[in-house]
Amino acid sequence: MSFSIRVNDQPFDEEPRPGQCLRTYLRERGWFGVKKGCDAGDCGACTVQVDGRPVHSCIYPAVRAGGRAVTTVEGLAREGGELHPVQQRFLDAQGFQCGFCTAGFLMTTSALDEEQLTDLPRSLKGNLCRCTGYRAIEDAIRGVKHAEEPCAGQAVGRSLGAPAGPQVVTGTARYTFDVEVEGLLHMKLLRSPHPHARIRSIDTTAALRVPGVHAVLTHQDAPDKLYSSARHEHPTEDPDDTRVLDDVVRFAGQRVAAVVADTEGAAEEGCRRIVVDYEVLPFVVDPEEAMLPGAPVIHPKGPESRIVRAQDNVCGEVHGETGDVEQGFAEADVVYEETFRTQRVQHASLETHGCLVLFERTPGEDGAEPAQERIVVRSSTQVPFLTRRALCDLYDLPMEKVRVVAGRVGGGFGGKQEMLTEDIAVLAALKLHRPVKLEFTRPEQFYGATTRHPFKVTVKLGARSDGTLTAIQFRVVANTGAYGNHGPAVMFHSVGESMGVYRAPNKKVNAYSVYTNGVPAGAFRGYGLGQVTFAVESAMDELARRLGIDPLVLRERNVIGPGEHMEGPLGEEEDLHIASYGLDQCLQVVRDALADDTSAELAPEGWLVGQGFAMSAIACGPPGGHIADATVKLLEDGTYDIAVGTAEFGNGTTTVHKQITAGALGTTVDRIGIRQSDTDVVKHDTGAFGSAGTVVAGKAVMKAANALAGQLLTFAAEYTRTPRSLLRLTADSVECEGRPVSLKEIFAAARAEGVELKADGHFGGSPRSIAFNSQWFRIAVDPDTGEIRILRSVHGADAGKVMNPMQCRGQVEGGVAQALGATLFEQVLVDDAGQVTTAAFRRYRLPAFADVPRTEVHFSETSDAIGPLGAKSMSESPFNPVPPAFANALRDATGIRFTEAPFLRDKVWLALEEARTGRPVARG
Repeated sequence: MSFSIRVNDQPFDEEPRPGQCLRTYLRERGWFGVKKGCDAGDCGACTVQVDGRPVHSCIYPAVRAGGRAVTTVEGLAREGGELHPVQQRFLDAQGFQCGFCTAGFLMTTSALDEEQLTDLPRSLKGNLCRCTGYRAIEDAIRGVKHAEEPCAGQAVGRSLGAPAGPQVVTGTARYTFDVEVEGLLHMKLLRSPHPHARIRSIDTTAALRVPGVHAVLTHQDAPDKLYSSARHEHPTEDPDDTRVLDDVVRFAGQRVAAVVADTEGAAEEGCRRIVVDYEVLPFVVDPEEAMLPGAPVIHPKGPESRIVRAQDNVCGEVHGETGDVEQGFAEADVVYEETFRTQRVQHASLETHGCLVLFERTPGEDGAEPAQERIVVRSSTQVPFLTRRALCDLYDLPMEKVRVVAGRVGGGFGGKQEMLTEDIAVLAALKLHRPVKLEFTRPEQFYGATTRHPFKVTVKLGARSDGTLTAIQFRVVANTGAYGNHGPAVMFHSVGESMGVYRAPNKKVNAYSVYTNGVPAGAFRGYGLGQVTFAVESAMDELARRLGIDPLVLRERNVIGPGEHMEGPLGEEEDLHIASYGLDQCLQVVRDALADDTSAELAPEGWLVGQGFAMSAIACGPPGGHIADATVKLLEDGTYDIAVGTAEFGNGTTTVHKQITAGALGTTVDRIGIRQSDTDVVKHDTGAFGSAGTVVAGKAVMKAANALAGQLLTFAAEYTRTPRSLLRLTADSVECEGRPVSLKEIFAAARAEGVELKADGHFGGSPRSIAFNSQWFRIAVDPDTGEIRILRSVHGADAGKVMNPMQCRGQVEGGVAQALGATLFEQVLVDDAGQVTTAAFRRYRLPAFADVPRTEVHFSETSDAIGPLGAKSMSESPFNPVPPAFANALRDATGIRFTEAPFLRDKVWLALEEARTGRPVARG
C-alpha cells in the first residue's frame, strides 16, 4: 500500500526511511518550525499534532503518520495569514524568550480542552522552557496581554514586543539548522570511553569502507596548534591547552575522531567501526586530590600555555590579603567558618551546539576582479566575531576568507561562549571542499560540551557583637575539568563582587582553578559569582543567628554604600564604579515582603515553615574591555537600519537596540530594521556575554543613533534653509517650522549631493557599573518526606533605567527559575571512572511548569551614570542570590544548615531524620 500524508493541508507521498521519526521527516520537507531538542520525547520542542492530537514527533515513527493529517506550527495560522488565537496570545504576552521551545508549547496549548486548561502543571508536563520561568507562558495561555503598541519617540521604558515575535510564533524564525543546503555532508564524533589515555593507534580502514563515508579525521589530520575553546576579547585570559584532535584524551567524552558522510547514519556507523588502541593512564576526578604530590599530571605543558602550575594541576590561582585577617578574627566577638559545595550544572539550552560550514563566492573588488571563495560558518554561537578570529588563527586564514553568522540562537546562558564545533567542522570542510554539518545530540551536550564549575568554598567571617564585620576569608577550589577554558577567569571573578560588596578592614583570599579528568567546565550565568555568593550569603545568615541580629540588619550595617568602591583582597578594580545605587531599595523589597506576608497560611498542616533572603552584586560587563561597534543609517524608503554584532538568543538585545534607536530618532520601532550577529555587518563585536548586550552594545547603538540624529537635523536645516533649532525629528519626517519634510525626500536630497546619512558608534566596555539583586522565599517542608514547597518568591532588582519592563521582568523570572533548578535538583553526575551518568533530560531534571513559582519582581528606581540612558545589566545577576536565599529559608524551617547543593528531597529527609533521632541514617 502506498504511503501518503497531509502536512498543513499539503499532500506528500514520499516513503519514510526505515526507522525514521516524524520530526526528521517533516524537517527534511522544509517544516523547520519542528525543533530538535532531545531525541527522547522529554522536552516537547518537536511537538506537532497528528489528527489534532499533540505528539512528540522525535519518538513518533513517521510511518505511523501515513494516512493522517499532521499540523505543525506553520499550519496553525488561519487562511489569509491571520494568526491562530493561541499564536496571537503568545505574541501579546511575549510568552517566549529565545523561542526555541515556543512551537512545541503552541502545538500543545492549541489542542487543550477546557478541562485541561484548568490544570496546566499536568497539561504542560511534556514541554520544557529554559528561558522564561513559565510565568509569561501561563499568561499567554490565559490571554493576559503585556506588549504595548509602538509610539513615536517614546520607546525606552515601554514594554514593546520582540521584533522577531511574529516569526517565533509562526515557526518562521530561522535558527542555526533551519536552512536547506545542497550537497550537505554530516559529521559525527567518536568520543573517548576513558577519562585519561594516550592513543597508540587508530585504524580507520573499516570506517572508510562504510558506504557514504567520505573521510575520517584523527589527530594526524589536525593542526599542531594549542588554543582555548573559550572565547574572550583577549585570548590570553585563557590557557592554550586544547587541540582540535589530540593523541591524549583527558576526559570520558573527549573527541577522538570525526567521520564525515552523506548521512548521519553512515557517519555513526563509521564511528562504530573505528578501532582505537588506548594506553590507559592514571586519572584524578577530585580537585583537592589533583593538587596533591604524586597526582597524575593532566597537562604537562610549559609556561607558553599560560598554565600557572601545570605540575600541580593548577590552571590558575589568586592570592591576596588586605589588612591582617588573623588580627581581624582576634578582634571579633563571633567567628563563623564553614565549607560549602556546589555541583556541576548543565546549561541545557534547548538548541544544542552545532554549526554548518559552507562555501560562497563573492565578487571581486569593483566587479573587475575574479570572484573570491570564502568559508561561511553558520553557528549557534554567542560570539561570532571571536569565533572567526580563532578559526583564522587556527587555520592561517585571512579574515576576509571567513564569515561567521549566528542565526537566531536557541538559548545560550554562557555555554555558547565557546568554540566546540566550528573548529573541527571547518577542518573537514577544508579537507573535502564540501559543506559540512555538525550538530550535537542531547547526550553530547552533557559529556561533550561544558558545565558550570563545581566549587568548594570555605568561608570564615568575624564580627563584633554589634554586627560590624572585622574579617572575611575565602578558600576557593574550582573544578575546571580536563581543560582550562574560562577556568582562571571564572575563579578570579568568583571572589570579586562576592567579597567586595561587604565592608571589612581585613580580607584574604586563596583561590585555585584545578584540572581534573572530568567534563570541562565553562562560562555559565553568573560566571563563578553565584557559587561563592551561595557560600557567603549562607555564612552571613548563620553569623546573624550567632550574633542574635536580624540577618537583614546585619547586611545593612556592612554593605558598601553609594559612591564607595568595591574592594577585595586584591584591591579595587579602577574602572568599576557604583554609578547608581539601588541595593537599599532591593533590601527594602525584602523588608516589605516580610511585613505583609501571609503565605505561611498556605502550608499544609504539620509542615515546617521558614523564610530567608540573600543579596548579590555584579559588575555590568567583564573586566579588561568588551568591544561593540554599531552603525545606524537612513534608508531610501525613509526607514532606518541598525547594524550591530550582538547575537540574539532570548537576551532581548534586539528589542532594546531598536528602542534606543527609536528614542534617539523620534521614530517607532517598526520603522527600524536590524542586522546583527554577522561578521559581515560591522567591524567587531566581542559578543553577547558578560551582561554586555544592553550596557556595551546598547551604548554603541545609542552613540550611533544620536550621531545620526545630529546629521539628519544638520542636513535638513541646510536643505530647507531652516534654523536647526526649529527642526524636529518625527516618525517618518523632519518637521521644519511645522512643515513636514519626509525622510524619503531627505534621503534623495542627500544622495544627490553625495552624502550618506550614516553614523557609527563605538564603546569599549569601560568604565563599568554595579547591579544589585535580592531574593526572598517563604517555603514549607514536609518532615515525613523531605518534600519542599515554595509558598512565595519575591525578587528585588536594580537594573537602573529599565529599558523594557516586560522583557527585563522575563530575564529575572528566567534567572530565578534556572537558579531554582540548580538549587533543588539539577546536577551533572560523574562516576568514579569519570563517566557522565546523567546524559538525558529524564535523568537530569530541569524545572518544569509545575516546579516554578510566580516570582514577584520589583525594580529599583535608579538611573545609572554609565549605562546607556541610565540602564544596567540584568541577565546574569538574578541567578546569584537564589540558592543562598533558599538555603536560608530551609535553615529557618528545619534548623539545619545545608551546605551542599542541590537540596534533594532525600537529602533533606535524611538530615531531618538524623536530627530527630540523633544518629546517622544508613544510606544506599
